[in-house]
Amino acid sequence: MNTFDNQHIWHPYAKIPNELPTYLVESAKGVYLTLEGGKRVIDGMSSWWSAIHGYNHPVLNKAIETQLGKMSHVMFGGLTHQPAIELTKTLLRITPDNLTKVFFTDSGSVSVEVALKMALQYWHNKHQANKQKFITIRGGYHGDTFGAMSVCDPDNGMHHLFSGVLPQHFFVKSPSIVFMDEALADLEVVLKQSANSIAVMILEPVIQNAGGMRTYNPQYLLKAKALCEQYHVLFILDEIATGFGRTGQLFALEHANVKPDILCLGKALTGGYMTLAATLTTDDVSGVIGTLMHGPTFMANPLACAVANASIELLLNSPWRSNIANIEKILKTELLPLQKHAQVKDVRILGAIGVVELVDEIDIEKTQNYLIENGIWLRPYGKLLYTMPPFTITDDELSVITNAIKTISKLTPLHF
Repeated sequence: MNTFDNQHIWHPYAKIPNELPTYLVESAKGVYLTLEGGKRVIDGMSSWWSAIHGYNHPVLNKAIETQLGKMSHVMFGGLTHQPAIELTKTLLRITPDNLTKVFFTDSGSVSVEVALKMALQYWHNKHQANKQKFITIRGGYHGDTFGAMSVCDPDNGMHHLFSGVLPQHFFVKSPSIVFMDEALADLEVVLKQSANSIAVMILEPVIQNAGGMRTYNPQYLLKAKALCEQYHVLFILDEIATGFGRTGQLFALEHANVKPDILCLGKALTGGYMTLAATLTTDDVSGVIGTLMHGPTFMANPLACAVANASIELLLNSPWRSNIANIEKILKTELLPLQKHAQVKDVRILGAIGVVELVDEIDIEKTQNYLIENGIWLRPYGKLLYTMPPFTITDDELSVITNAIKTISKLTPLHF
């Protein structure tokens, strides 16, 4: 552990000094991180689900190097550039055809902030300024900024400290926790009673990620969207974690062919190279809004747009569907049998996502030490031990991860 780092640098969801060890990464290539001292570990997290092509990819490196020779950044207010134009064309081509406008932001959380602001400004300009509330399903996670925090799970999320200052919104039963019909009935009751004050519904399609890694029936999306249309509520899908192939479809919304009014993208948008996100919407929403009062300094950064263009092209020109189907097959073969073990509560597999929910809280430090010793980097939390590997991982490399997960899942906390 680096002493200076531990005493002075704040890491995500940690204190200073950090109670858990932080491992110094010296370099990264393919699916491997090389740690201080030369230890190589397979990154089973894709750097929080973003590095879908692995690290140090020559195509993505070249895209940034080429753009760097032209300009690294230019303000987007009053100016534009070709990487942003090309990225917009691509995003509109590969997302639902009702989405025609793109607003670029710096991060996924800010993409959600912009989406929520779009909804509020839309209804304000339609002379329904009373529609200021949001509705979402329980168990969700949408980011760490204030608007995003306000639609994260209010009881089991990580933002309870701020509950006293966050706006109070509507939370309905999640189809990942109760039966779909029960969840839809709860949604309809709230919409019927309060739609005149609700601007928008926001949810993660098919799988709720950081809020608990729980999957649900894709048909909920279609029926929830229909209810929102019936009660005049806009519909946001947060695909920051699920976009660009992670669930086995290019976007998770394709599992139900649902068309949102607003779509949030991020994480794998640049292949994990740089921070960039996007909020897409329709002619109707953008036309009613007019001028959107938001403008990040590094909006549509040319380096980020250039590498995003290269990453998407690299993905679409690869056999990504078969690669992810193969990852899913291995994850199911290796991990689903764990359901019979006493220490395992549930196993959930979707595309290139493998989740083992244990009965007891995970000892994070002991678990990570074991994983590092065995050449693996994972980031377990709570009772969840999971992997979201790069799409370029080999069968043998994936088996190293699943074997470690199997070993850990069969151990009791007392015998770790």
